[in-house]
Amino acid sequence: MAAAGDRPSASYLTRVAARTRDLLADWRAGAGGRCIACRGWCEGGLCPPCDARFAPACDHCEGCGLPLLAGLADIGEARCVRCRLTPPPWSRVVAGVAYGYPWDRALADFKFHQRLEPASALLRPLLSRLAHVRGADIRVVAVPLSRERLRERGYNQSWELARRLARALALDARADALFRVRDTGHQLGLHRAARGANLQGAFVVTPRHAAWVRGACIALVDDVLTTGATAHAATRTLRAAGARDVQVWVVARTPPA
Repeated sequence: MAAAGDRPSASYLTRVAARTRDLLADWRAGAGGRCIACRGWCEGGLCPPCDARFAPACDHCEGCGLPLLAGLADIGEARCVRCRLTPPPWSRVVAGVAYGYPWDRALADFKFHQRLEPASALLRPLLSRLAHVRGADIRVVAVPLSRERLRERGYNQSWELARRLARALALDARADALFRVRDTGHQLGLHRAARGANLQGAFVVTPRHAAWVRGACIALVDDVLTTGATAHAATRTLRAAGARDVQVWVVARTPPA
């Protein structure tokens, strides 16, 4: 026990702040609020009409998360031609929605403006696609931020999503299983090859979680999948550490340029 007058550690204060922020966000979400699309009053952040309009059900390629061409799913094909010719390092992508209105605005608020209340609305489409994995032997990892970016932002938006997914699906999750060893800077504006080069050697599996990763099926969680460079780099790191399988779970998938 700490002696009287001792100051709480920085890590303790960080945990308390994170827990307080989480409880406040959950209370706000549960208490209801405005729909992120039409701004009408609703529970859960997205009203039923907007849910049907902006989160329509459709078949997606399990390799890249983009919509499949009409007819492919009807013949039992789960991957687009590109992913069949050049398979990605992960086994599948699960994306909740296509990136665009109103998800782009809600994700920006969630990511950059410390507004965690939209989390339930952001995760609802993804959770509906993942209902079948509840309680499965899948371990959840978030794409990590660098120390510099974490200090700047105050929290890792990918971990905020990952831990909520894990809680809803009764899965095991670790905040620090994957670590970003250097700040790669902003990826915005970089083309695919430049993003990939920028991310080489950016991630490591932390030694204390090496056994937890080895031989496991890992779900790698991020907010948005764009070129896939970050997911590629993180997946290669997890596979090199012995992960048996890696899936990529994202709130939104950007449409092809």
